[in-house]
Amino acid sequence: MSGRFVRASKYRHIYGNSTKRELCYDNVKVTKNAWDSNLIKVNPLYLSINWNASGGGAFAVVPLNERGKLPDQIPLFRGHSAPVLDTDFNPFNDQLVASASDDGKICLWTIPDNFSLFNEEQEDVTPISKLSGHSRKVGHVQFHPTADNVLSSTSGDYTVKLWDISTGQDKITLKHTDIIQSLSWNRQGTLMVTTSRDKKIRIWDPRSPDPVKVSNGHEGAKTSRAVWLGDMDRIATTGFSKRSDRQLALWDTNDMSKPIGGFQVLDTSSGVLMPFYDQDTMVLYLAGKGDGNIRYYELENDDFHFLHEYKSTDPQRGMAFMPKRALNIHENEVMRAYKSINDAVVEPISFIVPRRAESFQSDIYPPALSAEPAISADKWFAGENAEPNVMDMEALYTAGSEGNTPVNSVKREFKPAERPTAMATFGLSRETSMPGQKKEETFSAPKKTMSMPTPSFTSASTSEAISKAPSASISEKDTPPKAESPKEKTPSPAPSAVTSAVKSITEPVMSAVKAVTSTSASAISATSTDSGPSNNEDVVSLQKSLKDILATVQSLRDQIADQAKSLARVEEMHEKDIQEKDKRIVALEEALKKLTVDSSTSRGEADDVVAEKDAKIRAGGGCERYLGLTWIGPAENDTFVILSLSLSDMVYLSYIAHKSSHTLR
Repeated sequence: MSGRFVRASKYRHIYGNSTKRELCYDNVKVTKNAWDSNLIKVNPLYLSINWNASGGGAFAVVPLNERGKLPDQIPLFRGHSAPVLDTDFNPFNDQLVASASDDGKICLWTIPDNFSLFNEEQEDVTPISKLSGHSRKVGHVQFHPTADNVLSSTSGDYTVKLWDISTGQDKITLKHTDIIQSLSWNRQGTLMVTTSRDKKIRIWDPRSPDPVKVSNGHEGAKTSRAVWLGDMDRIATTGFSKRSDRQLALWDTNDMSKPIGGFQVLDTSSGVLMPFYDQDTMVLYLAGKGDGNIRYYELENDDFHFLHEYKSTDPQRGMAFMPKRALNIHENEVMRAYKSINDAVVEPISFIVPRRAESFQSDIYPPALSAEPAISADKWFAGENAEPNVMDMEALYTAGSEGNTPVNSVKREFKPAERPTAMATFGLSRETSMPGQKKEETFSAPKKTMSMPTPSFTSASTSEAISKAPSASISEKDTPPKAESPKEKTPSPAPSAVTSAVKSITEPVMSAVKAVTSTSASAISATSTDSGPSNNEDVVSLQKSLKDILATVQSLRDQIADQAKSLARVEEMHEKDIQEKDKRIVALEEALKKLTVDSSTSRGEADDVVAEKDAKIRAGGGCERYLGLTWIGPAENDTFVILSLSLSDMVYLSYIAHKSSHTLR
């Protein structure tokens, strides 16, 4: 696609400048999950990394000023029950980040003030809100480029959802026919492009249910990606041919019948190409997974002209690019990438236009996207549009922004819509399971006792009923006894004991719940008469919530009862196994008692006697797992020792044959 003559371009000599190892982010633990995402995201303050964590899904947030080797244990952002697949920072609030997970949920997080990985007291961060609506894993999340609090997500249920995160509602659903592999907005946020596993490229007006254009994309079976080229009606796609050649293509969104100039073959490598586009310089960066290099092309006259490539022997698996408002303008840095190396290091790479001038270079720094939203979520979902807000880069230069310290970071307070439930009121949280997902229940762990707080508007009779309800606690006498000596068989606790223990815990809670439920009816009539309809609604909501708690407790009882039955079956099998072993040992003892070896017997004669007795035992089949006898030699008091070992039962027996008697010891 590139021309044969030398073009005049101010970006021809862009070069990538790597960072010294001691200034990289070392000792990171990038997830091993095979889902195709970029794994890391960056904003002017933080770097987010899909973390290789146990006990559910998690990701890490690393302050950009904390370079070098990270601590072995760092605070993680935990809230998912399955691996985190993607994250994205809010472009209008550097403290707000969204995460997508294999559990089908989207979580919203606020990064705490003065957050650091080196604090003495390290506590994991919990989400401020969860968005539930997808029935399968959520593979990608991406914030809207101009509208505040609008988030897009893709899922394994073949849909793209658009959320108003301030209310927690999914406002729009765009249906596909296969797994969605990538999503990209245009600069104004009025159009969207998606690629999917069915090898289709779809152009969407996201406020309409059907795609505007559908086209056949790359013919290869591997992942194809698309990126919208700023405010133009052009998109770029990467993918594979039928022969697995890696390809690059440029498309006119007004005519998607075929790519402009056809599919350009790049090479035959197997890694998925991650495309990143810089609107201000009109340069496209391509980073292949498993590659060490990063290629960059300049878009001019509907043609991608190859500029150069950053070469490295360290292969990348994930990558992210910094927003323009945090670049080092004094060094003519036009882009900065963050590259994941060997799932252990994240390396910053600066792309610089070499110039000797020490003044502001206005030709390579046009006005860039600012951190101010152009439109509210309500107006955007109502059909309105707005041009993105931009900022003057010269103002940053004049302000003296030297080094890599961001000077245009933004922090806003974000409060998701409150949707109070009794689960939150009483320290329990339960989420509705999606179709095709396992029902997920999350309970806060009480340390010693589980008590029911009294709502502020309950009547006196309700409070009294709760206070009279027995507290659910486990005392020392309820703890199971310690295991006895291995010489004595200690039977497992009977299922009835487990059931009684369950009742001792759950029945007080249920009685308290029933007491509150029964008295709430009187509270309804009282409040409806005295306090007006608002309190009446509150009490009705409380009654409904308490019924939910009652159902939850009953579900727990059923689960524990099932566990008790399983325990009984295991105990029964264990008892049968012990009886079986006892029978085998007795059979072996009886066989040994029949042996007679005289003290005057010579070694050779003794060997013959042992061999004869051994043959008889084997022929008789007295012990199914008998391994044989061994003559040891004369022992004290003219005795001989004959040994037998059963490896399968780990039983060790010794037989001492006396002249006058035979004793098994």
